[in-house]
Amino acid sequence: MQFVAWRKKNLVNGVLLVLTSLLIIFGNANAQDVSTQNATPTDLQSKIDQRSADIKSLEKEILQYEGQINTLASQADSLNSIIKSLDLTKKKLTAQIKLTEDKIATAKVSIQKLDSQISDTEQTVSSDKRSVSSAFAILNQNSDKSLPEIILSHDSISSSLDSLNKLGILSANLLDDISSLNKTKMTLNYNKTAKEKAKSDLTTLRTQLNDQQSAIASAESEKNQLLADTKQSQSAYQKILDQKMALKNAFEQEMQSYEQSLHLTVARTQIPHAESGVLSYPVDVVRITQYFGNTDFSTANPQIYNGKGHTGVDFGVSIGTPVKAALTGQVVGVGNTDLYRGCESYGKWIMIKHNDGLSTLYAHLSVQDVSIGDTVSTGSIIGLSGNTGYSTGPHLHFGVYATAGVAITKFVNSRNCKGATIPLADFSAYLNPLSYL
Repeated sequence: MQFVAWRKKNLVNGVLLVLTSLLIIFGNANAQDVSTQNATPTDLQSKIDQRSADIKSLEKEILQYEGQINTLASQADSLNSIIKSLDLTKKKLTAQIKLTEDKIATAKVSIQKLDSQISDTEQTVSSDKRSVSSAFAILNQNSDKSLPEIILSHDSISSSLDSLNKLGILSANLLDDISSLNKTKMTLNYNKTAKEKAKSDLTTLRTQLNDQQSAIASAESEKNQLLADTKQSQSAYQKILDQKMALKNAFEQEMQSYEQSLHLTVARTQIPHAESGVLSYPVDVVRITQYFGNTDFSTANPQIYNGKGHTGVDFGVSIGTPVKAALTGQVVGVGNTDLYRGCESYGKWIMIKHNDGLSTLYAHLSVQDVSIGDTVSTGSIIGLSGNTGYSTGPHLHFGVYATAGVAITKFVNSRNCKGATIPLADFSAYLNPLSYL
């Protein structure tokens, strides 16, 4: 009998210890962080489903615009094609803005739905806690009594046995309540984590919306300027192209002279080992329009590349395409050569220094989302593609450098780029991006 009493008492004490820990863990479960509206979860899910259908339709429409723009990309010397491409770009960006707005609305409804689920779950937690607390109180009344004391406290043996039986059932129910409370708490934590992610996504989408609005303004401005400069004359447009090419040629010569004067020699040991997958692609859809080095285009146009070959890889993407960091690193340069009239260069550009001895360049952007000193992670959006600087059509110029051989330099003496800042490098520091992607 004493052994049975000892075992019973230790069982109760063990349960009490577990319960005490659980009450500490779940103590703050009742606090609600956001009030919910009266819409039911079913109503909210219906709204989400409708938005999802709209999003799929818009994504299909955007892909159609992308295909038409890509088709026109090979006709960059035709004014009519350029104007048509800009019109399509505006339509695509308008659709993207609507898509982003739908995603923002979906995120808001998702947060509202999660709020409702969190509220319901917190009520369940409160109910489970009351059940556990009630059982705890009853067990606590009996936890300091031995088996003989429990028996002697009743008038008859049958009532004593009945009391012991109820106590055993109560212990089993308590364990069930604790298990239920634990599962409910896990659901609560899952919903709160999902809500925080939805809120983070909402912030990203709002930034993306602002970027797209800037990109559409850029495309519209480019079209208006082109029409004003050419008066819709193909011959006038060709004259502008020739002038830009001559300015580009002059700048390339200045750039080569600057690079030689910097003496940025790179030892072989300072060039990171080439390996596929070191860098991630900076755009989601990969369509390479020009490769690195002495490609057919670069060797056929020495007036553009001075016979030194193409210093990066060009990705054919329309204006407003998200550009992503190829690797975690720190932003060491942000510039815009278009601020200097006649400076036919990178336009809006960003350079990121990585910890593995590599640096990456993203040029001809329409929007820049980062500043010097920012730390960015692999795949994070740093801006939107564009057609700024010297460009024969919308694309992203992606350059990879050995960090030891590249320096961001301000042009103090230049025919058209005085005051502009761009990355300059020793020829040995230019690396083939495809060797690291």
